[in-house]
Amino acid sequence: MPAPLCRLYLITPPKLDDVAGFGDLLAHALDAGDVAALQIRLKGVCDDIICAAVEALLPIAASRDVAVILNDRPDLAARLGCDGVHIGQADGTLAAARGLVGKDKMVGVTCHDSLHLAMEAADGGADYVAFGAFFPTTTKTASSRAEAELLSGWQLDMVVPCVAIGGITVATSRQLAAAGADFLAVSGGVWTYADGPAAAVQAFNVEIAKGVASRV
Repeated sequence: MPAPLCRLYLITPPKLDDVAGFGDLLAHALDAGDVAALQIRLKGVCDDIICAAVEALLPIAASRDVAVILNDRPDLAARLGCDGVHIGQADGTLAAARGLVGKDKMVGVTCHDSLHLAMEAADGGADYVAFGAFFPTTTKTASSRAEAELLSGWQLDMVVPCVAIGGITVATSRQLAAAGADFLAVSGGVWTYADGPAAAVQAFNVEIAKGVASRV
């Protein structure tokens, strides 16, 4: 069976006060439907907290064939056995990240609303580029706003996968999948979903499939 043309890419909540409890929540969410990756994104915390989160969550994701991507820290991603790292424009160079994690791990790069930055990342060997924010988000302060047409334009000429990020909800996911996103990166849209994260994963997958179907 071919891989879906657009898949869900989960991002952890900004804070994990109860890692074990979140691990249970994560397991139920991953069991509810297709998820390609989990990004562990914990800002402003010490390395010990990041390491504890990775050590607790990586086995849960790995047992379900979900890639684990660590935000910002290629050094820790390499040391802890993550599947890759995601870096922003202020988090060091792509070349430096690649040197730390190695050629067999994934490196994703935030490119905001810039095709130029995305093309530079693709030419530099990024495994994916991330565009956004597409919608207002409370997870982080977004420095740019991207339009869905950016995804369509990227797909015309580029083969490096693109990730849509920023304020994506079940209600807005279909249009981004239809526009050409290879992955939808979602945090609050899953973890704060009214019916719970597992129901959110199910609902996202339904809407993503509808969006992909409308591309033809």
